[in-house]
Amino acid sequence: MAKKVVATLKTGKGKEYSKVITMTKSPKSGAYSFREVIVHNDHVADAIASKK
Repeated sequence: MAKKVVATLKTGKGKEYSKVITMTKSPKSGAYSFREVIVHNDHVADAIASKK
């Protein structure tokens, strides 16, 4: 599925968006989890800063 999303983002208006992947560590188990979100290029820093 990721290939389809990336291919779509490379054409047309998709160039204005970026896929941001953030990693967080669980305080209980110590396991890592990943969060993927597609945001406008102007809001990439905000997406990285928010850890929800």
